[in-house]
Amino acid sequence: MATAVQKITLSSSRDIPFNKLVLSQSNVRRVKAGISVEELAESIVRRGLIQSLHVRPVLGEDGAESGMFEVPAGGRRFRALELLVKQKRLAKVAPVPCVVSESGADVLIDEVSLAENIERAPLHPLDQFRAFQAMREKGMTEEAIAAAFFVDAKVVKQRLRLASVSSALLDIYAEDGMTLEQLMAFTVSSDPARQEQVWEAIKDGWQKEPYHIRRLLTETTVRAADKRALFVGIDAYEEVGGCVLRDLFQQDDGGWLQDPVLLDRLVGEKLKAEAESIAAEGWKWIEVAMTFPYGHDHGLRQLVGTTLDMTEEERATREALREEYDRLEADYAEADELPDEIDARLGEIEQALDAFERRPMIFDPDQMARAGVFVSLDADGTLLAERGYVRPEDEAPVEPATDVVDPETGEVLRGPEPDASHPRAVITLGGQVTAPDEEDEAETIRPLPDRLISELTAHRTLALRDAVASNPQVAMTALLHRLVTDCFLPHSTRGCLEAQVREVHLPAQAEDLRDSTSARAIQERHERWGDHIPADDAALWDWLVDLDDGSRMDLLAHCVSFGINALYEKPNPYSGMGVSQHGLEIRLSQADRLARSTGLDMVAVGWRPTAGNYLGRVTKPRIIEAVREGAGDRAAELIGHLKKGDMTKEAERLLADTGWLPEPLRMVDEGAEPDLVHAPEGEPDDLPDFLAGDGEEDDPVDDEEEQQMVAAE
Repeated sequence: MATAVQKITLSSSRDIPFNKLVLSQSNVRRVKAGISVEELAESIVRRGLIQSLHVRPVLGEDGAESGMFEVPAGGRRFRALELLVKQKRLAKVAPVPCVVSESGADVLIDEVSLAENIERAPLHPLDQFRAFQAMREKGMTEEAIAAAFFVDAKVVKQRLRLASVSSALLDIYAEDGMTLEQLMAFTVSSDPARQEQVWEAIKDGWQKEPYHIRRLLTETTVRAADKRALFVGIDAYEEVGGCVLRDLFQQDDGGWLQDPVLLDRLVGEKLKAEAESIAAEGWKWIEVAMTFPYGHDHGLRQLVGTTLDMTEEERATREALREEYDRLEADYAEADELPDEIDARLGEIEQALDAFERRPMIFDPDQMARAGVFVSLDADGTLLAERGYVRPEDEAPVEPATDVVDPETGEVLRGPEPDASHPRAVITLGGQVTAPDEEDEAETIRPLPDRLISELTAHRTLALRDAVASNPQVAMTALLHRLVTDCFLPHSTRGCLEAQVREVHLPAQAEDLRDSTSARAIQERHERWGDHIPADDAALWDWLVDLDDGSRMDLLAHCVSFGINALYEKPNPYSGMGVSQHGLEIRLSQADRLARSTGLDMVAVGWRPTAGNYLGRVTKPRIIEAVREGAGDRAAELIGHLKKGDMTKEAERLLADTGWLPEPLRMVDEGAEPDLVHAPEGEPDDLPDFLAGDGEEDDPVDDEEEQQMVAAE
């Protein structure tokens, strides 16, 4: 026989006048959380009391009901109703919907209060997003939704943006497949397909941080802080249909421009318009680019113009700005951090003062006719016009047309015709010569495109390589022509042969290097050749062709020698600037090979150890070691007791004719140990009387110097 299931009986509900209700001291909520009582009161005014109060009868001393009811669950609602009564927006006797439990129930009143709070399931964020969206679709504005739920309008915009994410991603978020922060990151894109594509790419990987999602979604866009966007302006970009992505959840510095092609077109058009305006000043050429590479003006001569004078008003303004800047700096000199408004004002003053320093320059019209301008964008998005650069081919002045003279009478029949108008500047944008806007020039033959010229000359380059390789005599002349140009005409433009000698400058030089035998020999040889070398490029070629083979080889050797680099440099372990350890070893090894091949002898070229070039630069133990190797043990013992200065002088005397060399200057035979310089036969002369001593100790100053030098080694 089946057991009957006991049915439960729910507590009854009824309306109780507000003045018959009191807040129970058993209510578990003590800490404020959620919306405030004031906001809840406004919600009750707008929507009514959505949830009833839970109450119990208050018993008197005799155990009978007193007619009052305590509220163990719903204390915040009670406080909100109480506030409305105080504000006289609710009558004291207004009926309040209540669920009344029995006073003698077995369940503690504390349990009722706790259960009412912890068993309440919070609304899933996705349901909130969709609810806001439904209200928006039914006609409520974002501001009205914000006012109804006592939140900022920005919060509503954020929730609506979250609800617009791909439905597939919303389902994943609903199943806890991604975090709220990750979902927020997807809102920077309005393309659901792109959102899903990015999620598929990262969902199984380890890198799923929100910043990574934003970077992937915006990798084909341009930041609003980019100099191109600053130059064109966001408003101008949007006026022609450009879309800007914004991040409502984080600072985005203006967002991302979604159409880079459109932006680049707008930048090009505006740059071209600016170039046309600058061309009207009278320049020969205008080169336009968003950014020029470093060294784009290499080999060009820059004109020196005259700075435009300031007016009295401008001078007064500049002085006022300087005084304000100095005053603000003095006022906040002791502050750890400048206030935002002061920092911003100092930045504005710096920009204004910089504008005064970059006033326009005035150039001579004749010089402008041979010079040009580089037009590009500065880092802050402003127009950067670098005026007054002369190309090498424009340096030579154009010879005027000669007069036409009657040979019989000597009468001038026709003189040179004056130039009625300045030729229009050639504007180059992105390597392409821009087409003129004038209708009368529409039918002219335009220059060949750069790409076509490059393709045609590539064929010629290969053919020329093959021809030169088949003619060693021409190849030798071409190489020598290139090297002579590098060594004797360093300011000439580069030719078609990519071979060069780059003179290695010596950053570390001893005082006696300039007057050394090698330096004098090189200088004399260079001057001797330089007296005969033509400055004209074509004449130089003819001169080289006429040289005999011996002279050609001598000149080739002289030019090649300028590229020798046997310097020791401290290796850079990070492989950045400088030389690596492996590169240094190769350099010194090849230098040794050249020394052996040429029979180089540093003693024969006149090097001697002196106080200036070696002995005065090393410690006393090094000096003694050098004397021992060069002059013998007896000589080393004679100077061992001397002070550093006296020891250096005497060591220079003792080593003068020994042929001793420090290790970096010795000849190293391949596969053999380096030979030390042997001491000369016989005993060295005794020290001069003024240097002879009985082993007195060095003074403290000398000891300190020696310790420092040892540490430096």
